[in-house]
This record gives sequence, C-alpha cells and structure tokens, in this order.
Amino acid sequence: MNIQCRQFFQLLSDDTRLRSLLLIHQEGELCVCELVHALQEIQPKVSRHLAALRDTGVVADRRAGQWIYYRLHPDLPDWALQILQTAVDAAAEREPYARDLAALAQMPNRPGTARCA
Repeated sequence: MNIQCRQFFQLLSDDTRLRSLLLIHQEGELCVCELVHALQEIQPKVSRHLAALRDTGVVADRRAGQWIYYRLHPDLPDWALQILQTAVDAAAEREPYARDLAALAQMPNRPGTARCA
C-alpha cells in the first residue's frame, strides 16, 4: 500500500466518500445497498465513489452472490487508520454521521439477516 497523505485527504474531502469510509470503518464491512440506504444516495453515485476508494487502495471489495461488500483495505497504513478513527470519534454524535448510523441500524432486510431490498 503506497497511498500518499495528500491523495488520502483528497479522497476524504468528498462528503459521500468520507461518510462511506466512516461507516465502513465503524461497521467493518458493508455492501453497496447498506451504504445507499444509510446515505440516502442513489446506487450509481455510491458505487462510483466506492470505485475511487477501491482504485486507490483505501478499500477492498469482495463479491458474495449478487452483492459486493466493501471493507478497509488490510494494508491501509496505520496513519490513515488513525485518521479515520479520530474522524469516527469526532463525528459519532454529529450530523450527518449520526443520522447515517441510525438509518443503517434501522435498515430492513439488512444483509446477513435477509436479502437487500
């Protein structure tokens, strides 16, 4: 993993990518449908931002049937993980992150218990 600090902060500068990363960091792994539900964004937009994160090595993906799950890349540098943890800690009770977490927790038919809607 050779992501540069400047490149990492550029990725975090977009609201959709930042919110997605904070949720992924908090939850460990999320599928696209979970992020679409939590962020209240359309699937193509979420997928486009996840592709940017994947292409730069910030997240890794895996396919399970028709679903694609995203998690932080296992080789993400410690400094980047520390930045994400600090951001999660700072945003825990603030909008829009608190709303994103609540929406995710209330999502019906969440993967792992049933099929994505």
